[in-house]
Amino acid sequence: MATQQTTPVSPSVTAPRKEPAGGSTDVVLGAPGVNEPAGTRGRTSIADVVVVKIAGVAAREIPGVFDMGGGMSRTIGAVRDRVPGGRPNVGRGVKVEVGEKQTAIDLDLVVEYGVPITDVTAEVRENVIGAVERITGLEVVEVNIAVNDVHLPDEDHDTAPAESRVE
Repeated sequence: MATQQTTPVSPSVTAPRKEPAGGSTDVVLGAPGVNEPAGTRGRTSIADVVVVKIAGVAAREIPGVFDMGGGMSRTIGAVRDRVPGGRPNVGRGVKVEVGEKQTAIDLDLVVEYGVPITDVTAEVRENVIGAVERITGLEVVEVNIAVNDVHLPDEDHDTAPAESRVE
């Protein structure tokens, strides 16, 4: 014998619901959500890559951040950036976990020599949280930052190689 349940369709209408053996639900009366606001009809999912890109751009906006990622990923990224038609990877140095309502973010940074690291990381954390929460609507539960390197002014790779001591 099938049981009947009353399921609210809208605040003023209820519809009997029967669960058939096939696993689907038959709605007997009305269409669910018709009287609901458009913003609440359906589900929105946000892919990890979306949060990665937003966090990467937001972190790079802060003065004092020279680059992002570990040593090997920066090397590969530098090669990729020089290939004609290649695009910079804004997600380099960013790892995320995304749930239905929350996200956690890990960042790997290279900071400029001379900038106070605690100030830079605080500004990065604030900017990343603000951007991700504003754009995605997800709650950022934590932003963990690892400073992997300090960029020294004389480390610019675009300069000419040092003169050889031998001929």
